[in-house]
Amino acid sequence: MGIQELEENRRQKLELVKEHQNPYPERYQVTHELKDAIKLLDGTKDISVAGRILSIRRMGKLCFVNIGDIYGKLQVAIRRDDVGEEAYEFFRQGFDIGDFLGVSGEIFTTQTGEKTIRAQKLTFLGKAFKPLPEKFHGITDKDSCYRQRYLDLIMNEDTRNRFLLKFQMIKEIRRYLEDSGYLEVETPVLNDKPSGATARPFISHHNALDMEVNLRIAPETYLKRCIVGGIPKVFEFARCFRNEGMDATHLQDFTMLEGYCAYYNYTDNMKFLQTMLATVIKKVFGSSLIKVGSQSIDFSGEWRVVTFRELLIKDCGIDINAYSNTESLLDKIKEEGIELHSETPIEQLSKGNLIDLLYKKVSRPKIISPTFLTEHPTSLSPLARANDDNKEIVDRFQLIINGAEVINAYSELVDPVEQKKRLMEQALAKANGDEEAMTMDYDYITAMEYGMPPISGWGMGVDRFLQVITGQENLRDTVLFPIMRPLNN
Repeated sequence: MGIQELEENRRQKLELVKEHQNPYPERYQVTHELKDAIKLLDGTKDISVAGRILSIRRMGKLCFVNIGDIYGKLQVAIRRDDVGEEAYEFFRQGFDIGDFLGVSGEIFTTQTGEKTIRAQKLTFLGKAFKPLPEKFHGITDKDSCYRQRYLDLIMNEDTRNRFLLKFQMIKEIRRYLEDSGYLEVETPVLNDKPSGATARPFISHHNALDMEVNLRIAPETYLKRCIVGGIPKVFEFARCFRNEGMDATHLQDFTMLEGYCAYYNYTDNMKFLQTMLATVIKKVFGSSLIKVGSQSIDFSGEWRVVTFRELLIKDCGIDINAYSNTESLLDKIKEEGIELHSETPIEQLSKGNLIDLLYKKVSRPKIISPTFLTEHPTSLSPLARANDDNKEIVDRFQLIINGAEVINAYSELVDPVEQKKRLMEQALAKANGDEEAMTMDYDYITAMEYGMPPISGWGMGVDRFLQVITGQENLRDTVLFPIMRPLNN
């Protein structure tokens, strides 16, 4: 039978359902979630559960059915003698795999050791017109998994576990921050300026105000406005949007967790974040040592700290301090035969962005264990505080795990005069063709002029962190509904 015939057959069965009950009931009283029902003692009576039918085994006067949701599944034994002949025939003729079923009955364990509910009453809760993918092959095509994540969740246990892990991780991080005195806030998604990071924004138009607006690329400057307003510890799980290239480790819309603490510096945040992530990893995975593909990553102990200069000397023999500008450094990179690729023409990049591009090519893929990378060029960090002893670098670190940048953090620049100077330099770079450079934000400067305490802040890509610790090849595997190019119908 073809797909269209199967769908038509299921639509016809809906008419049979209507003879017995409303096929779309408004509610069903559940006494236990499936994950809780499976833990009940044998003989527990009068329980009611509900779920999607995942399989049906018919054996004459007995049917074994598995119903499930994202947390797990439970077997249902439907005997004609228990539910009555009419209800049994209604089930046999009206229900399909994919339909939703409510069951009331008693818990017992089968001879094969499977916890089961012995059905005493059945309730139809929803018809699936389209059949689920064939169980043995499931849904394996990646494009289909991204476009129809709901089917991916139904059919693939690995997908269910991965997203449950993500949600648990977010919950534990939020709990840790709140227990540490941080206040969760919300900041604007629509901004008149694309501030807070160096990235190309999405641009739209606000009809009511008749003005151009940008989708948020980072919540940073607004979170620091919160500290100006008297909130000493603040964080946000912020949906961010960057109109950049798409690849296995970058998406245009993603979840960024940012946190800021008054009176901290960047080394304080190194200690705080190491403790936070080590605690969360152990709580979520049950161990500080996790297996990611062929690599074992240990989150316990002290994490390594290394500078940009040390890494690049070791990995490609280039001492970045020996070159005063972009041109001379680029000549050396070409001399060494190192090919770099950038959406912005490489000749238009600042020296800091060129150093960052070089590091990402020759060093970052080799870093597996949690490692703090420090001493970033000032031009690469327009919102970070310059080092007291060397104004060419800033008090900043990135946390690198398994070849990926997981956290970016620094001691914040709180001097409004210096901040204005740096943003003017960024605006000039933008005017000269660097589309990722920041724009001038006078409103943020005004907020700074009301006074800022010492601050250290950090940002973590939540989706990328999950990608790193679960070994996913594509960032889309950690986002429930990634944007896709529409198919032609």
